[in-house]
Amino acid sequence: MAHYPMRIFSGSAHPALAQEVCSILQTPLGKASSVHLDDSEVYVTIDEVVREQDIFFIQPCSVPVNDNLMELLLFLDAFRRASVHSITAVIPYYPYARQDRMARGREAISAKVVASLLEHMGTDRVIFVDIHNPAIQGFFNIPVDPLSALPLLADFFRKPEYRNAAIVSPDVGRASVAGRYAGMLNLPLVVMHKRRTSFTTTHTTHVVGDIKGRRPIVIDDIIAGGSVLKQLDILYDQGAEGQACFSITHPVLLPRALELLDMDERIEKLVVTNSIPVSSEKRHDKVEVVSIARLLAETILNIHEGYSISEKVMKV
Repeated sequence: MAHYPMRIFSGSAHPALAQEVCSILQTPLGKASSVHLDDSEVYVTIDEVVREQDIFFIQPCSVPVNDNLMELLLFLDAFRRASVHSITAVIPYYPYARQDRMARGREAISAKVVASLLEHMGTDRVIFVDIHNPAIQGFFNIPVDPLSALPLLADFFRKPEYRNAAIVSPDVGRASVAGRYAGMLNLPLVVMHKRRTSFTTTHTTHVVGDIKGRRPIVIDDIIAGGSVLKQLDILYDQGAEGQACFSITHPVLLPRALELLDMDERIEKLVVTNSIPVSSEKRHDKVEVVSIARLLAETILNIHEGYSISEKVMKV
């Protein structure tokens, strides 16, 4: 059993998610303030005593990425200076995750830089959800809990209208995750092969698997500019039928992605999580949001109580 009080705090990136987690755990959200000053600096303060407490700080680092990351780092420093017992950074959306290697010479491995910053600021543990590359765990020398929203997203498609679907991986790198989707839903797996022509553009070359007569459910971890939405042509050229769905964890959803949702009548639905805020600008009739709050709440409680994160110890 835990000997130190558990407290949950949030930065300004996604307080609604933190409040939902607190409601599930029946605990008040900690009092803290962050102010973005006119000169673009960030000022943070903890507004209650936290000495010798186990702190779980929830802060996805989505747009504005650098502001939210800096706010997270400043709060980590503030908690350490306030003599907390431990600090766990709960980062549902990990920043710079797609910059996880040197594709060519003289590039920064930005995901590693973020890991180093978190450790240097005294973080005891990190939690993230559906990281772009699982190998990012290896950038840390502290415990890391990589969570997945896959079961939550897969449950959405346990409906009669999706019995004749196929799970589609947009590239070879996502094939393993897509295979788990397919196994959970007892659906066939299709893998698209693509080539990257620049940092922001790709070209799909061919499809492995039988999509003929089936409706596609395309999975991915992040949707930003909507390049994955442009990959439907080759599937329908191969005989796909019915409207396509997309199941993607992190809805960065830049304006051009929303434009593609509007323009392509073949797309029925985009199912995402609330790992980052789905603001009013991102709201769309085709966007369906699944909450990860209970997943985070169970994980936080299990860690605090000293159980494996896969065990069920929720009392509420």
